[in-house]
Amino acid sequence: MVRAVEIVEQALVLYGAPIYVLHQIVHNQQVIHDLEARGVIFTEDMESIPTGAVTVLSAHGVSDAVMEAACTQKLEIIDATCPLVTKVHLQAQRYSKDGYEVVIIGHRGHVEVEGTYGRVRGTVHVVGSVEDVQALVVSDPKRVAYVTQTTLSLDDTRFIVQALKDRFPDAHGPELSDICYATQNRQNAVRNLAAKVDVILVVGARNSSNSSRLQEVGEMNGVDAYLIQDADEISPNWFVNNSKIGVTAGASTPEVLVQGVLDRLKDLGVGSIHEMEGVSEDITFKLPAALLQHQKSL
Repeated sequence: MVRAVEIVEQALVLYGAPIYVLHQIVHNQQVIHDLEARGVIFTEDMESIPTGAVTVLSAHGVSDAVMEAACTQKLEIIDATCPLVTKVHLQAQRYSKDGYEVVIIGHRGHVEVEGTYGRVRGTVHVVGSVEDVQALVVSDPKRVAYVTQTTLSLDDTRFIVQALKDRFPDAHGPELSDICYATQNRQNAVRNLAAKVDVILVVGARNSSNSSRLQEVGEMNGVDAYLIQDADEISPNWFVNNSKIGVTAGASTPEVLVQGVLDRLKDLGVGSIHEMEGVSEDITFKLPAALLQHQKSL
């Protein structure tokens, strides 16, 4: 998600405003508002983008139909699709080309799932629960393959994958390393945090699936957990004297919002702040070729 925001910021520097972005580049309203103030126009409708405009495709990926529309409108496309999502697209396409019905494990209607669905020309199913797997109807039980929405975690997908394998023993699927490492790392951190604190504050947007999931993980581990967008949403009623408070954040939450929460907690009487050690996230991905080529031409 940090990469996606960087791509939009680089596009603003190289091309100037306005820059159009299909879908929200990340699910965080603070980031969205800041970019809008600098000349970024977010849209859900390809037809609203003027012919030839510089257009960034969101990190969640898009369908073939969107790519075809972009070519028809002669848009200057900068593809910010997360490389992990692109990898899933390629896997799904390969399975379909080999004659498998493709099952996408994910949330129906999520922009990433819709993008993956629209990248496959053959039969595609979407399942989001074990119950969905039980209701699945396929033409050949021996020709089933699955891929997963990257923003789920291993825990989110484990039981669904097992249900698929139980129903279709010959089902093919990739290793679950396609799961976004940032999503998994944060959920693991919340589990560790829940064992040490009385309350967890998750800083993130309400329409961010990974932020909502962090709140759920905290509650499942026996701790009161609250999803807040910024420091203004903190209620002193959530705490009692000597409460131990844990703070975490969604993958696309700006650091300034987290710091604002910490400052507010200090104002409420929190005496000391300790940072837990976590997994170092040092994986980096290249910027899109369109940006790199434009940089070279300047």
